[in-house]
Amino acid sequence: MFIILILIGIGIISKQVLKEQQVITLGDALKNVSGVTTSNPRTVQDGRGGASQNIFLRGFSSETFFRNGFRLQQGAASREMANVESVEVLKGPAAILYGLVEPGGMVNVVTKQPLTTPYYALNQQFGSYDLYRTTLDASGPIANNKDVLYRMNMSYQNSGSFRDFVGTEDVFFAPVLKWNISPKTQATFELEYNHAHSGLDFGFVPTSPDGKTLLRIPINRNFGAYSPSTTETIFGGINWSHQFNDDWAIKHRFSVNQMGTSIPSLIVPTGVFDDGSLADQAFGLGIGGLPAPSGKLVQRQQNEVRSQYNTYSTNLDLVGHFDTGFLKHTLLVGGDYYRMNSNTTFKYPSTPFQVSWVSLNNPVNPGSPEGDFGGAASNNTSQNQTDQYGLYAQDQIKLPYGIHITGGLRYQYLHQSNSSINPNSPASNTATAQSQDAVTPRVGILWQPKDWISLYANYVESFGANDPGALVFPGKPIAPTSATQYEGGIKTQFFDGRLRATLAYYDLTKTNVPSTDPNPTHICGGSRCAIALGEVRSRGPELDIQGEILPGWNAIATWSNTDIIVTKTNGTNDPTSGDSSGGAGGALGLKPGDRVQNVPRNTASFWTTYEVQESELKGLKFGGGVTVRDGQSTFGGFDNNFNLLPSQKLPGYTTVGLMAAYSRDIGKAKVTVQFNVDNLLDEKYFTTAVRTQIDPTVGSNGAGVSFGTPRTFMGQVSVQY
Repeated sequence: MFIILILIGIGIISKQVLKEQQVITLGDALKNVSGVTTSNPRTVQDGRGGASQNIFLRGFSSETFFRNGFRLQQGAASREMANVESVEVLKGPAAILYGLVEPGGMVNVVTKQPLTTPYYALNQQFGSYDLYRTTLDASGPIANNKDVLYRMNMSYQNSGSFRDFVGTEDVFFAPVLKWNISPKTQATFELEYNHAHSGLDFGFVPTSPDGKTLLRIPINRNFGAYSPSTTETIFGGINWSHQFNDDWAIKHRFSVNQMGTSIPSLIVPTGVFDDGSLADQAFGLGIGGLPAPSGKLVQRQQNEVRSQYNTYSTNLDLVGHFDTGFLKHTLLVGGDYYRMNSNTTFKYPSTPFQVSWVSLNNPVNPGSPEGDFGGAASNNTSQNQTDQYGLYAQDQIKLPYGIHITGGLRYQYLHQSNSSINPNSPASNTATAQSQDAVTPRVGILWQPKDWISLYANYVESFGANDPGALVFPGKPIAPTSATQYEGGIKTQFFDGRLRATLAYYDLTKTNVPSTDPNPTHICGGSRCAIALGEVRSRGPELDIQGEILPGWNAIATWSNTDIIVTKTNGTNDPTSGDSSGGAGGALGLKPGDRVQNVPRNTASFWTTYEVQESELKGLKFGGGVTVRDGQSTFGGFDNNFNLLPSQKLPGYTTVGLMAAYSRDIGKAKVTVQFNVDNLLDEKYFTTAVRTQIDPTVGSNGAGVSFGTPRTFMGQVSVQY
């Protein structure tokens, strides 16, 4: 279907753009779509030191992304791009087809599929901070039988980082087998395996004594010690389709994704203490343990973390085309089932060795002795399971005069269970469960008066389970979230659809938005509890332009203005509250009308390339672009007397990138040499910041930030045959 006829905002990052920008992480690709920002993986205060990555769509945060329509609840930070054909971003609640989707939208990774003709490619990349990455792509028929096709993608990456103790070693392979059983029946079998070993980083930065200013430190300085993490991900899926005739088809899919992470020693910087004796008083370390040294110190907590995330999914769709009089229908009916379960164990050393110390001004690792996980070490296991059953129907109707109407309903039943188990304290064990269902509608209208322009409007509702790991003190799950969105826009296309533009305006409201509980004594399942903001509203315009302006000249331009604020905190809209019983916004220092933290108001990007079409320079391509992010509200928290601090402002930033490439045919092979520079002006910036605070009564101040990557160089040599 032409994008100009789609009733929602959609952004597509093509294979060509991924190659031009040498994209090796999902976050790098998403800067090419309006209204989308990300935290920097492995440098963010997320509870696992950057083992995950948050994607912000229209201001709403989520770790969820999709693979060919299959929902994955974790893994955006480590998503390997070697077998990615393109990346799609669907704006707003895509609730009819996908159910559990954040109302801001969804990111869908489209993977490479088998080809009918033989194809082979080898690519070698090398860059700053000892980056080396090798990828292999092979496809074609098996034994010259075009009824059975294969594709194999493999990659190996070894890289360091601009941050101390951070690096990555990644092995990935993804075979695909497609069987054309008959001209009308196909089956595809897919497998992915990814083994990633990395060093994690909480991005700790000390703040001024009043907690309002981030202090300048060398960008490489990591106050945590080496925190090794190993993640193993296995995906398997089978899908088949059958075309009954020219009008009716059936599709079925079953997929499984299992991701396990092991962090044997996670060193978490938590705050700055002005004097070691105060730290002893706060933690009792001088009683039978090792006292903290004197002087300004960074306190670090040690954990052992092991987690397992499993997702199982199946869905069945029936699609048909038929006419009723002058109305032309495209009908979709189907059902789906998802099961998502997680098991996370946090293990803490025995007291009094739960913390270690390094000097603030001259950190030398390993610092003071770390804890022993044997003996009386405590641990807590959090188990979560969500079952979702969905039935849906949607009818797209084409009327005369270029009018298209879409209407649909989805019924969704959710059952969610949570448990927290502490073997050393059985009395603190908790187990909760909740079940809810809802029917959500989707309606829209589109008018295409000319081939090159369309106007559309839609209304969508969504309903889904909240983050299973977000528990309200003392361990209760947050109620399901719901959302409503109104959207309208104009879509245009020129030059036979090669150049496209979309200008949209949306108004989106979401209820029960989870956020970190600011009270550090509230622990749920081994990590900080959550609180729920009663209602958050996001609205604003978005602009996306993409395509070919002239032969060889391509461009992408995006802009968005995200006005996202808290509209309700609790039943009485209390502006401040330190308890967990309902003053959610107040507990964050937020009140109705305040902006949600870590979401820039204005974001924009531009990328353009030109490839010489004729003359001796044919095959030469060069280009560049710019990414702009506005300032944003960020960390608030408490002062030393437990008084709430107002949100602070994180400065905006601008980064510039350049590329140049040259391709030449040598026999039957095409050889390409490419060079990229990112952050050309070496801008120093943070993308997000979250206050860290353990005991503010003794002068603990600091924030966990997401560091922007400094200037980097990357080259590559590729051979395609």
